[in-house]
Amino acid sequence: MAGHPIVHVEFASNDPTATSKFFADLFGWQLQHAPEFDYTMFRAEGGPGGGFVKADGTQFNTGDTLVYVGTDDIEGTLRQAESLGGKVIMPKMEIPNTGWFAIFTDPNGARVALYTEMNQ
Repeated sequence: MAGHPIVHVEFASNDPTATSKFFADLFGWQLQHAPEFDYTMFRAEGGPGGGFVKADGTQFNTGDTLVYVGTDDIEGTLRQAESLGGKVIMPKMEIPNTGWFAIFTDPNGARVALYTEMNQ
């Protein structure tokens, strides 16, 4: 995944159900709920999809947006981010039956997630 495209965008909310409905009504996004994660995803025609996560005041605050960038090598990309002044805040973790992700901050503190699909 040499181009490192944006593959997923997450919106944090105190009420992910209401927030997902707002965006679906506003933009016509198609919603799909994953009950095993209690997570609602959206598909946006012509762009990356994403989801709505419950703000918990620790990992996600209301109004946070987290961009996921695709990579074939999460660990290698994390090492490169650190060598450039970034900081790993969540190491590579599995999303069961889906893929893997990790989160780092850039030198200014902005959070960015990495993602690799399981079938790669």
